[in-house]
Amino acid sequence: MQATRGEVADRVPVWFMRQAGRSLPEYRAAREGTAMLDSCRTPELVTEITLQPVRRYGVDAAIFYSDIVVPLKAAGVDLDIVPGTGPVVAQPFRTRADLDRLPELHAGQLGFVTEAVGLITAELGATPLIGFAGAPFTLASYLVEGGPSRDLLRTKALMHADPRLWHDLLSRLAQITGEFLRAQVAAGASAVQLFDSWVGALSVADYRALVAPHSAQALAAVRDLGVPRTHFGTGTGELLGDMAAVDGGVDVLGVDFRLPLDEGARRGREGLLAAGLDRGVAVQGNLDPALLFAPWDVLRPAVHRVLEAGEAAGGGHVFNLGHGVPPSTDPDVLHRVVDEVHAWRAGA
Repeated sequence: MQATRGEVADRVPVWFMRQAGRSLPEYRAAREGTAMLDSCRTPELVTEITLQPVRRYGVDAAIFYSDIVVPLKAAGVDLDIVPGTGPVVAQPFRTRADLDRLPELHAGQLGFVTEAVGLITAELGATPLIGFAGAPFTLASYLVEGGPSRDLLRTKALMHADPRLWHDLLSRLAQITGEFLRAQVAAGASAVQLFDSWVGALSVADYRALVAPHSAQALAAVRDLGVPRTHFGTGTGELLGDMAAVDGGVDVLGVDFRLPLDEGARRGREGLLAAGLDRGVAVQGNLDPALLFAPWDVLRPAVHRVLEAGEAAGGGHVFNLGHGVPPSTDPDVLHRVVDEVHAWRAGA
């Protein structure tokens, strides 16, 4: 929590995106016979899976076990997570009539979230829980494409062909995302992260005009609750300044593995200044996940390079990967990385 506030803590904190997931044998055992969406709506199972990496690795934060499409399912969208494919929407959203099939999300529909967060925080004690949600653009891409897409052709076409419908769709999704984040914080989450997994496919101009206002709306839902807010996307090197400045400035800017952390921090600060915001931003990241499969004599110096760049960024640094933990990662390697990060400021 110190690092998310821009302070240099006694040690560099570390957690991993997708740390509670398919790389852990205990996760696979817990999930056996349970569909992904069902597991995300079962508070006892969510609790167990969220806690597993904290027990195994000694990471400095837990990340709420869920999926970015869970709030869409809770709102009533007909979708499923297909193994080997990802989220698949039964009827893609492409017309004004389709928008009528996307109701607002209300707190009363998120009892399973409130219960799970309460169970988790009771077990975590002083370890923070990070709440999370998918950003409106990324959610829209699944709804419009009908599932995962590499090129987002239908999504981009809709943005430009019918901007009024696009803005209405993203505004509705921002309400859903904001309500999902707020439910987690109200129940006890100490921080939140907004994931915009596919937004790196956009130009700066399109991001500013067609996406950023809706990400701001989503994050504004927890502004009054006073929790640190992290903004993360992949392939977003050219967007970092604008992402940092969303809704008056986020607390932590997630930087993927394509850009050094200190350069990401510089771009974030420039974006804040351009928006008239005289404040700093902490950084999160950004070890390339592929390096987890390299020998230790290659991985260790790579971890150190990230730590050095985090120091050079001149503020808070939360060590993470530059994207999520790959499913085939050796958990012992992640444990070794955690120990290495924790030893950094101890001079070991």
